Amino acid sequence: MNTDEVLDVFREAGALLEGHFILSSGLRSPVFLQKALIFKNPRLTSILCKALAEKIKVTLDVQPDIIVAPAMGGVIPGYETARHMELESIFTERENGEFTLRRGFALEEGQKVLMVEDIVTTGLSSRECIASIEKTGAKVIAGACIFDRSGGVADIGVPLVSLAARRFPAYEADNLPAELQNTPAIKPGSRGLK
Repeated sequence: MNTDEVLDVFREAGALLEGHFILSSGLRSPVFLQKALIFKNPRLTSILCKALAEKIKVTLDVQPDIIVAPAMGGVIPGYETARHMELESIFTERENGEFTLRRGFALEEGQKVLMVEDIVTTGLSSRECIASIEKTGAKVIAGACIFDRSGGVADIGVPLVSLAARRFPAYEADNLPAELQNTPAIKPGSRGLK
């Protein structure tokens, strides 16, 4: 699948939103990818994650032993991508503000891990998840995501395989273009929710 085909799936789900949005990173954007509207639909989720799994298999020289995703956004695409790759999938959760493995999940020393995210904008969640994985002694060989909205600019510290990539405009809150200054901002994401 190419980026336009992935965006067509988002359109089909009503998940490509336009307006004034506060992203999880704190940046502002006129475009929001509401992946929850994709992930509620098993057919659309399977289409995207199967294509991501296929791209991972042909892109990486070394294949992973397991997939680890950051909660909350990465749980469904991590699981579904793992299903298509016939791998196990576990996830990290925030505890006292830091990602950690819980629920009896564990990684082995040297185990080859693929970190799977939903959407990458700045790469912050990915980097935090990768740091928590590496504390276990496992080796993160790469990251993967459904959509890289940085257009390949975000650095997660390891190679990133993205099913789709496009750089959507994103602005600091104190440096908005006129069209966003006059539009109320909404925060449809989940980071910071209690």
